Amino acid sequence: MTPRPVLNRSLLALAGLVLLGGGLLILFAGLDLYRRHDLVPPAGWPLTAPDAVLLGSADRARWSDQGWWWWPAVIAALALVVLLALYWLLAQLRRDHPGALPVGGTPPREGVELRDSALSDAIAAEAGALPGVDHAAVRITGRPAHPRTRVGLTLTSQAAPGTVLDVLCQGPLRTARLSTGSPPMPTEARLQVAGHKPHRAE
Repeated sequence: MTPRPVLNRSLLALAGLVLLGGGLLILFAGLDLYRRHDLVPPAGWPLTAPDAVLLGSADRARWSDQGWWWWPAVIAALALVVLLALYWLLAQLRRDHPGALPVGGTPPREGVELRDSALSDAIAAEAGALPGVDHAAVRITGRPAHPRTRVGLTLTSQAAPGTVLDVLCQGPLRTARLSTGSPPMPTEARLQVAGHKPHRAE
């Protein structure tokens, strides 16, 4: 299964390529580059000259016969598509992890900061060594002032989930809090056993 960020960025790149192709098509026609450079566009290629249009007079007349509401509805729909695309783009560019965490509270002590990836790797390494844990994955999200921890644990078939959660809180998560000098971070833990669906606990 393709991760959502990868899928979103792939679709965004595809949409960008389509828009770039359309922009180049209009640019070539507007600057009359086909004639200037003796280029022969493919048969049926739209917009091959500066005076070419996407909709001819017959097409415009046919769509105008739909009623007074037709063109305002088309413009409103296109504006909505543009706004949704812009929102989607900003959502992809927005960072969903803090980047650097202050050490010793906020503001950080003497400018010392810790990368969120380094802290998540340390928590994952310690959590993966807990009894009953086969694999651990940790991700820190949120803003630097309000980070959150997401922990995914794959348990062995003999592990007791409640015991593992207690040891996780008193072990790796407590160690992370003491080492950074920060208050406890809200934590979401997802537990799964091989062959079972994940269960979430907060």
